[in-house]
Amino acid sequence: MSNFLTSTNHNPNKSIEVNQPPTDSVSSLSFSPKANFLVATSWDNQVRCWEVARNGVNVGTVPKASISHDHPVLCSTWKDDGTTVFSGGCDKQVKMWPLLSGGQPMTVAMHDAPIKEIAWIPEMSLLVTGSWDKTLRYWDTRQPNPVHTQQLPERCYAMTVRHPLMVVGTADRNLIVYNLQNPQVEFKRIVSPLKYQTRCLAAFPDQQGFLVGSIEGRVGVHHLDDGQQGKNFTFKCHREGNEIYSVNSLNFHPIHHTFATAGSDGAFNFWDKDSKQRLKAMLRCNQPIPCSTFNNDGSIFAYSVCYDWSKGAENCNPATAKTYIFLHLPQESEVKGKPRIGTTGRK
Repeated sequence: MSNFLTSTNHNPNKSIEVNQPPTDSVSSLSFSPKANFLVATSWDNQVRCWEVARNGVNVGTVPKASISHDHPVLCSTWKDDGTTVFSGGCDKQVKMWPLLSGGQPMTVAMHDAPIKEIAWIPEMSLLVTGSWDKTLRYWDTRQPNPVHTQQLPERCYAMTVRHPLMVVGTADRNLIVYNLQNPQVEFKRIVSPLKYQTRCLAAFPDQQGFLVGSIEGRVGVHHLDDGQQGKNFTFKCHREGNEIYSVNSLNFHPIHHTFATAGSDGAFNFWDKDSKQRLKAMLRCNQPIPCSTFNNDGSIFAYSVCYDWSKGAENCNPATAKTYIFLHLPQESEVKGKPRIGTTGRK
């Protein structure tokens, strides 16, 4: 953490600051798939929503609504029609919030331990939740009991879904791949190509593989097809000299299919896995970036800057540990893939 002491700038990239941010660290960020509504979950037990209004380069944020959980909230996702938000966390339940209609939240899922990951699967009209109770559970939100419970080898730490592909990362570096056309059976179980704890996952847009990020400043690019294993590689990122930081977030650009990484070094970067190069390195903020996300057309990249609790309460200084959410407007050169210099453009 020593390098943070030399940087006092929480917004060196001159991003747009979201109004009225949470009072504690942000655990997840999620944009509506239909409009520029941004949801953030926080350790202050709240789920908040802002409307992001964009007029050219002018962007404004308006707090719209919020709901409370009984304990810190860890994850969030939207229904594909953009009407409803799902949130889960340390109170071991998922709340379904009909945000657009102004309805009251209701509990639609329960686990025996905190819920770390959540996804809505439009193709199945089901919600899937991953918990530290070592289960995945699938929910029809109109029924009180899960339609299926899948045992995991360990606690769920990360999850990514692009139907029919789902990948779940657990403790002990297990990566479990599911074909959601047959979700009761593990399609494949892989030991992470990274030597340290899994922090985040992102399925390729073409569902042919996934990215995995670890606490040791490294990302793995993994293809599922046995014939494509030669294309797998890992790369280092979010490091500064001997200081190594966690990769906290992986987000594919919805149009260009390049991707962003965000880390506890306070930086976010844009990458092209096909040409194996970094497209843009952003300046480091003075606190970690625990989570990030693109909006539905990739024109806005949201990221939070706040303490990530990696060094416990004793290293949290309330005087300096302010929470921010920022919006970066990516230029095309930052997120559009390009062939490596000196290649013929072949992939």
